[in-house]
Amino acid sequence: MAEPKLGNNLKEARVKLGWTQAELAQRAGVSRKTINTVENCVFLPSTLLALVLARELGKPVEKLFFLVDQ
Repeated sequence: MAEPKLGNNLKEARVKLGWTQAELAQRAGVSRKTINTVENCVFLPSTLLALVLARELGKPVEKLFFLVDQ
Protein backbone atom coordinates (compact mmCIF):
# COMPACT_ATOMS: atom_id res chain seq x y z
CA MET A 1 0.00 0.00 0.00
CA ALA A 2 1.31 3.44 -0.92
CA GLU A 3 2.09 5.89 1.85
CA PRO A 4 -0.67 8.52 2.24
CA LYS A 5 0.07 12.20 1.70
CA LEU A 6 -1.19 15.11 3.74
CA GLY A 7 -3.66 17.34 1.92
CA ASN A 8 -5.13 20.58 3.15
CA ASN A 9 -7.92 23.13 2.73
CA LEU A 10 -5.78 25.93 4.10
CA LYS A 11 -6.01 28.22 1.08
CA GLU A 12 -9.78 27.82 0.79
CA ALA A 13 -10.28 28.66 4.48
CA ARG A 14 -7.91 31.64 4.26
CA VAL A 15 -9.50 33.07 1.10
CA LYS A 16 -12.98 32.65 2.59
CA LEU A 17 -11.91 35.01 5.36
CA GLY A 18 -10.44 37.44 2.83
CA TRP A 19 -6.92 37.06 4.21
CA THR A 20 -3.66 37.10 2.29
CA GLN A 21 -0.92 34.60 3.02
CA ALA A 22 0.94 37.42 4.78
CA GLU A 23 -2.03 38.15 7.05
CA LEU A 24 -2.39 34.51 8.08
CA ALA A 25 1.35 34.24 8.57
CA GLN A 26 1.38 37.24 10.89
CA ARG A 27 -1.52 35.87 12.93
CA ALA A 28 0.18 32.45 13.19
CA GLY A 29 3.64 33.83 13.92
CA VAL A 30 5.34 32.34 10.85
CA SER A 31 6.60 33.64 7.52
CA ARG A 32 4.47 34.09 4.40
CA LYS A 33 6.71 31.53 2.69
CA THR A 34 5.81 28.97 5.37
CA ILE A 35 2.10 29.50 4.65
CA ASN A 36 2.77 29.21 0.91
CA THR A 37 4.73 25.98 1.23
CA VAL A 38 2.13 24.41 3.54
CA GLU A 39 -0.72 25.40 1.19
CA ASN A 40 1.15 23.84 -1.74
CA CYS A 41 1.97 20.65 0.20
CA VAL A 42 5.71 21.28 -0.10
CA PHE A 43 6.18 21.52 3.67
CA LEU A 44 4.41 19.36 6.25
CA PRO A 45 3.43 21.50 9.24
CA SER A 46 4.29 20.41 12.74
CA THR A 47 1.40 19.43 14.97
CA LEU A 48 1.83 22.73 16.78
CA LEU A 49 1.66 24.77 13.57
CA ALA A 50 -1.35 22.81 12.30
CA LEU A 51 -3.19 23.51 15.56
CA VAL A 52 -2.25 27.21 15.51
CA LEU A 53 -3.45 27.56 11.91
CA ALA A 54 -6.71 25.80 12.75
CA ARG A 55 -7.26 28.12 15.71
CA GLU A 56 -6.52 31.26 13.71
CA LEU A 57 -8.82 30.16 10.86
CA GLY A 58 -11.58 29.09 13.28
CA LYS A 59 -11.72 25.54 11.93
CA PRO A 60 -11.17 22.13 13.50
CA VAL A 61 -7.73 20.85 12.50
CA GLU A 62 -9.30 17.80 10.80
CA LYS A 63 -11.27 20.15 8.50
CA LEU A 64 -8.03 21.84 7.37
CA PHE A 65 -5.75 18.81 7.08
CA PHE A 66 -6.57 15.34 5.75
CA LEU A 67 -4.93 12.19 4.39
CA VAL A 68 -4.86 11.63 0.65
CA ASP A 69 -4.41 7.99 -0.39
CA GLN A 70 -2.25 7.53 -3.46
